[in-house]
Amino acid sequence: MASENSPLLAYRLLGEEGVSFPANGAGGPGGAPARKLSTFLGVVVPTVLSMFSIVVFLRIGFVVGHAGLLQALAMLLVAYVILALTVLSVCAIATNGAVRGGGAYFMISRTLGPEVGGSIGLMFYLANVCGCAVSLLGLVEAILDVFGADASGSSGLRVLPQGYGWSLLYGSLLLGLVGGVCTLGAGLYARASFLTFLLVSGSLASVLVSFVAVGPRDIPLAPRPGPNGSSLPPQVGHFTGFNSSTLKANLDAGYAKDYTTGAMMTFASVFAVLFNGCTGIMAGANMSGELKDPSRAIPLGTIIAVAYTFFIYILLFFLSSFTCDRVLLQEDYGFFRAISLWPPLVLVGIYATSLSASMSSLIGASRILHALAQDDLFGVVLAPAKVVSRGGNPWGAVLYSWGLVQLVLLAGKLNTLAAVVTVFYLVAYAAVDLSCLSLEWASAPNFRPTFNLFSWHTCLLGVASCLLMMFLISPGAAGGSLLLMGLLSALLTARGGPSSWGYVSQALLFHQVRKYLLRLDVRKDHVKFWRPQLLLLVGNPRGTLPLLRLANQLKKGGLYVLGHVTLGDLDSLPSDPVQPQYGAWLSLVDRAQVKAFVDLTLSPSVRQGAQHLLRISGLGGMKPNTLVLGFYDDAAPQDHFLTDPAFSEPVDGTQEAGAPALSTLFPPPRAPGSPRALSPQDYVATVADALKMNKNVVLARACGALPPERLSRGSGGTSQLHHVDVWPLNLLRPRGGPGYVDVCGLFLLQMATILGMVPAWHSARLRIFLCLAPREAPGAAEGRLRALLSQLRIRAEVREVVWGEGAASEEPEEEEEEGDFVNGRRGDAEAEALACSANALVRAQQGRGRGGPGGPEEGDGEVGPTTALTFLYLPRPPADSARYLRYLALLEILSRDLGPTLLIHGVTPVTCTDL
Repeated sequence: MASENSPLLAYRLLGEEGVSFPANGAGGPGGAPARKLSTFLGVVVPTVLSMFSIVVFLRIGFVVGHAGLLQALAMLLVAYVILALTVLSVCAIATNGAVRGGGAYFMISRTLGPEVGGSIGLMFYLANVCGCAVSLLGLVEAILDVFGADASGSSGLRVLPQGYGWSLLYGSLLLGLVGGVCTLGAGLYARASFLTFLLVSGSLASVLVSFVAVGPRDIPLAPRPGPNGSSLPPQVGHFTGFNSSTLKANLDAGYAKDYTTGAMMTFASVFAVLFNGCTGIMAGANMSGELKDPSRAIPLGTIIAVAYTFFIYILLFFLSSFTCDRVLLQEDYGFFRAISLWPPLVLVGIYATSLSASMSSLIGASRILHALAQDDLFGVVLAPAKVVSRGGNPWGAVLYSWGLVQLVLLAGKLNTLAAVVTVFYLVAYAAVDLSCLSLEWASAPNFRPTFNLFSWHTCLLGVASCLLMMFLISPGAAGGSLLLMGLLSALLTARGGPSSWGYVSQALLFHQVRKYLLRLDVRKDHVKFWRPQLLLLVGNPRGTLPLLRLANQLKKGGLYVLGHVTLGDLDSLPSDPVQPQYGAWLSLVDRAQVKAFVDLTLSPSVRQGAQHLLRISGLGGMKPNTLVLGFYDDAAPQDHFLTDPAFSEPVDGTQEAGAPALSTLFPPPRAPGSPRALSPQDYVATVADALKMNKNVVLARACGALPPERLSRGSGGTSQLHHVDVWPLNLLRPRGGPGYVDVCGLFLLQMATILGMVPAWHSARLRIFLCLAPREAPGAAEGRLRALLSQLRIRAEVREVVWGEGAASEEPEEEEEEGDFVNGRRGDAEAEALACSANALVRAQQGRGRGGPGGPEEGDGEVGPTTALTFLYLPRPPADSARYLRYLALLEILSRDLGPTLLIHGVTPVTCTDL
């Protein structure tokens, strides 16, 4: 993909006075186009000729004759208001920075991104290609009307043979002439356009003079075919000169059948014909790569051209209404020749406008194609269009476009494509308005155009009016164009595009997110809307991919932050080592397909870094409320990059050329026995710190043994049944506390229920184990728990197990200051025995035949549902830091060989029985 330079590099600011644009107008490698076209030759002339086209000579009578003067003026005013709205947007974007080659495509793609810009750019290119073919075939028909062997009327010379093959030959010869001019460069095109402009201006001047100088006359009209194949009586049109009665008769509408098509005309059909002839306002913008100062020439030249053509159209409408009766206007659309002082000059004007329109379309198409090829959005398909001459003329794109126009000419009649061409133009105009609207709404500080005669109201009205005109002209073509744009955008999205252009969507999202974050008031939080907001501390993602995906499933639409602590002291470093790492972590998030933010910090220790992340991660009401850590044990870390399909297989389009592979951006997993960045003492201290900061804590062990189908993004359909076991009781303190009804126990139930809402876990069965004292009667506690689960809308299987036999005869233990980890009067051996007993109890309740770290139990041939994940109550760490290591050892014994296990301690209420 083509890379974009820093905006400041577009100007030579050092060592020179003034500014100059980059050498390559298209923003890519190649020859340097000579920026030598002035505002008049580069913008005014091609835009005027494109907006006149053949309509100014052959459709003035059609519009005024059917719609009348009043409605014709209204149509013209509406059409030019629509165009003027787009012109205002073009002026705003063009004066906001350096405009390179590609015109409208460059403006759209650098604002809306390569996906939308590339799709609309290709459609705009195809519209110019088809527009060139339509102009050429219109020119051929105009020539054959006078010089064709089968031409009607007595004034024709009748020297040119007619037929499909001959028309194709004439069109190809004219295309060769047009292509030759465009291939030789913009300079020759500008001179040819100026000559054409002089011919058209002279022809229009002769028509305007003829309205005044020519006296009243009767104009015989060609006979029209009747309903049964017979000819109707010949009619006579009247040129009355300036006559108030003629004007009065022409004020109101008089819609009739069009003698060329036989269709009944309406306001919409006449308006569509008029508007089709005015859609040429981008002709000057398409030449942006050859203009001396495009930021000045495009807005100034386009406004001058629009104002000039608007004045000429109004003048012709008034003169025609004053001097020609309705019969002449409706039955002879080429009446300018009949009233002209020198009719051949009108023919010259008709031919010149058609030829100039085809030249403008072809050279505009070649510049758009060259810009598309330079940006490499469509790969090798457009590679030939990158070829340029030494002077920077993209002759490869001209020849490419010439070949496509030649293919379109083979279709012959293109009346059906005329509406499609106009609709494609309107799509591009709407996209320009949308680009300007997006920039205005985003309120980006760098959007400060020197042209200020616009607002978001004009942009929005421009978008709406262009869309309305699309469906008014051709509903089918409008729907098809939007569908094509969607398909091309999807193709470019799948292929991937450059990310350095700057997406206005990001600015809009920032603006909206900031606005709504300010409205997210933490003082209005309520427990019934609680959701987990996770901070997962990751040392090396190579060994934590399963946990990373499991945490993504547990977040339930909440905040999910991947945190990483880089050890170091900024005072002793030349630069911040954290900032360059963000790209690798964001690529990790994309490849793992998790919805997570990334937050990195630099700290002398992991514990201090964790404190930093817990305090400063998030923004406003979106801050982590739960800390997730991997379990601290002696298990050798696995390298999941080597086995995970998302990381072991290349993903097309997700990595730019020259970018290092993701596996090289993270170090290999820690070797067994090598020193760790976090000591056991600091690990437990980090857990204690999080609880002191009123954060919930989740310790994840053996997540690498999770069934792969449970971590997928699908529905988790599998023939293997799994259980999710929840133990909402502190197994290291069996006889103290309120059991499952405390805050932590309810937190375990909530997290297990949230996991069951994930599609991949829908088929897993939730089991809750209720621990009974040795002498406690069964059934009573289970009934209370089932009632609670019913109130909480939690569907689960409840099982009662007896736990606490060894402590049955002892007196109740007093509560200690450190909370629910009570081990004060027990020796190490007794505490370990209690942990071993608890571990054996949990293992006994798990399904038989489960693989994993513990493996299947001996002598058991039964294959039934297995426990995929176990939720255990995490005791609070002791207040005495000297007992941290013993605490961690007991946790290791408690969770040993249980397979995937989450030890959870909750400190915030998370359940509610109210509506």
